[in-house]
Amino acid sequence: MAHIIVVGNEKGGAGKSTVSMHVATALARMGHSVATLDLDLRQKTLGRYLTNRLGFLEKQGLDLPTPAYHELPEIAQDSLQPGENAFDHRLSMAVAQMEADSDFILIDCPGSHTRLSQVAHSLADTLITPLNDSFIDFDLLAHVDSDGEEITGPSVYSELVWNARQLRAQAGLKPIDWVVVRNRVGAQAMVNKEKMERAIGKLAKRIGFRTAPGFNERVIFRELFPRGLTLLDLRDIGVKGMNISNVAARQELRDLIRALDLPGVTPDF
Repeated sequence: MAHIIVVGNEKGGAGKSTVSMHVATALARMGHSVATLDLDLRQKTLGRYLTNRLGFLEKQGLDLPTPAYHELPEIAQDSLQPGENAFDHRLSMAVAQMEADSDFILIDCPGSHTRLSQVAHSLADTLITPLNDSFIDFDLLAHVDSDGEEITGPSVYSELVWNARQLRAQAGLKPIDWVVVRNRVGAQAMVNKEKMERAIGKLAKRIGFRTAPGFNERVIFRELFPRGLTLLDLRDIGVKGMNISNVAARQELRDLIRALDLPGVTPDF
């Protein structure tokens, strides 16, 4: 049975699609069969990323490990049972199709609350939530007091995950391994960084997630998207002398994969 990874956060700009593409491609490069699904039916950033990759590889005559990309299947309305939701049915069909020959299924959710995202979270064996190092992003997980020190209560996204956990428990499935990935963490010991560190530590114990290091702000990620490439592809396309920033970003990816602790996965890049 495939291990399902869901990348979710109800706020745009947190780096969901960048994390999705790099995790999926890293797994493919390590020899795993990886299927992907983009539930942002409007923007489809992950879908565009993979389309760009296939186009670039064909143009350059390259054959690099690439995750398979799937679309939600279309269904006839008259095929639905009374009270059955069309999106639920399309998502379950897509997962069933991918599961047959995949080690991992990675689902990239939109930066908003949708029915598809809600159902996808209940399917997650591993849930990855990218989070910028900002109390604006943190507010989706929990509310804090004006000093940023005390947590006053859970917020909308934490409630969505709690509901997904309840559904999995009722179905007799194993609990979600929730991993909050901290992106764009500043290098300097600033007051905001220290407050965020304390707040995330308190919340992790309170609502049950692990934290993992993410990606710092780097120009390279914006440059890779048009060609559909990841940090791990640079040497394969002839980049011989990687600069310090690229080497550091590659190490960040290695640290992230290791921290996710996915079954049967050992970073070897």
